[in-house]
Amino acid sequence: MNVIKKLKLAFLSVLLVSVFGCEDKNDSEGPSASQPTITVKLVDAPGDFKAVNVEVVDVMIKMNDDSEDENGWVSLEVEDETINLLDFTGGMSKVLVERFPIPAGTLSQMRLVLGDGNTIVIENDSEEDVEHDLKTPSAQQSGLKLKVNSEIEEGYSYDFILDFDVEKSIVMAGNSDNIILKPVLNVSAEINSGIIEGAVVPTDVPAMASVVIDDMGNDDPEDDLVISAYTNDAGSFALWGVPAGTYNVVVTPVNEASVYGETVVTDVVVTKGETTVIGEPIELTLMPGSVSGTVLGLGEGVVAEALIVIDDMGTPETEDDIAVSVNTDAEGAFLLEEVPAGDYMLTFSAEGYVSQTVEVTVVPGEVTNVADVTLVLDEA
Repeated sequence: MNVIKKLKLAFLSVLLVSVFGCEDKNDSEGPSASQPTITVKLVDAPGDFKAVNVEVVDVMIKMNDDSEDENGWVSLEVEDETINLLDFTGGMSKVLVERFPIPAGTLSQMRLVLGDGNTIVIENDSEEDVEHDLKTPSAQQSGLKLKVNSEIEEGYSYDFILDFDVEKSIVMAGNSDNIILKPVLNVSAEINSGIIEGAVVPTDVPAMASVVIDDMGNDDPEDDLVISAYTNDAGSFALWGVPAGTYNVVVTPVNEASVYGETVVTDVVVTKGETTVIGEPIELTLMPGSVSGTVLGLGEGVVAEALIVIDDMGTPETEDDIAVSVNTDAEGAFLLEEVPAGDYMLTFSAEGYVSQTVEVTVVPGEVTNVADVTLVLDEA
């Protein structure tokens, strides 16, 4: 399995490079930090209305600047849409911005920019739902400025929560033709990610380390959300902006023709705001190989077993052995597959015949052909 192949090209180029910042695999000084990202979610305190629809035009931020000056505001490129605030109460939230890359520093201010397509639905005396326009003062349309003053560090992702108090934001100014929207919002922030660091050996094999963040709830690997990073010349890597949780870290050689296969480190725990270091170097395993050949001398209907013991587990009990075996076909041919690379003793046996053993070297990713073996009847 190659996790990187699961990524769509667009997702790979935008998220992995722009957001998660895969480090330069030629950097021998250590893994470089990725650009921090933020996610902005909108929630609402309940209000006694049937619907409060607001047109969200943008979310903007100002870095390292707490002044009232209109210069320095940066758009987070929110898609213009109309949102019913009452859909996002009781723990529900609306994601306005997701993992948007911003510079490290102090996020000084944020503002929610609204359009003029805002409406409210109120039940009248006849218990009918009636929609009314929400008048939005021009000063509010430019966006209510909110003081944030949060330190943003490289390599992490942050959640910002915009809490829209709809009850306090609606001003009933005399009649249904004069209902005013004066947004009352609070903003809060929390770091919601950590870092995974590790090292891969052999260090001279360029590799990619990856974690699957979200499989999107289906079996299609093309939809998987993945954070990845290259190893550098020292074999080190850092996966930045990994949400808190438990993951399998998959390390795969960059060169698909490599004699090494992927290695998986299971149950790596990531904690918010912390760096998880995988203590032992992750050793890439050589690709398995195959062994083929033919056993001669068998009587009609007799099959032989070809057996390679991979690990005898250090005990006399053969049932504990880790082995690869296969029976010959009607012509005495066999193919042992998925044999780890290395030197082994290959044993041939059949009921009523004398067993034979030959030496075999299994080469990564290749089929090793052994000379024909002839079994003889056991006269004992």
